[in-house]
Amino acid sequence: MISDPIADLLTRVRNANSANHHNVAVPWSRMKGEVVRVLREEGYIAQYSVEGEGAHKMLTVELKPGSARAGKALRGLRRISRPGLRVYARKSEIPRVLGGLGIAIISTSRGLMTGQRAQREGLGGEVVAYIW
Repeated sequence: MISDPIADLLTRVRNANSANHHNVAVPWSRMKGEVVRVLREEGYIAQYSVEGEGAHKMLTVELKPGSARAGKALRGLRRISRPGLRVYARKSEIPRVLGGLGIAIISTSRGLMTGQRAQREGLGGEVVAYIW
């Protein structure tokens, strides 16, 4: 049993990205699916798909290949709020990642979204992760 499935997802994606793998498969959950959806919308991954049925669904994440000049699209992932220490931010305290070059994934009452979108909509919530 994994105590922090979101940290497991981020670690698997980080390891696959650093090992230059093209895709990575993780057990599916609704929260993991939403995190990957945000990564896709922001252009950090190429594609994702859900395969299987019932309790045996797998989430397959296709990573973007890096170029020699620009480098990899996904440079870093960090879990912020964890089971032992939850981190929340008000709408006026949404963190900026690398001076605006990265994104903060925020869990709000309207679902998972980036920090910029949460700020635009006037929402605060739990700071799930930083991506850059």
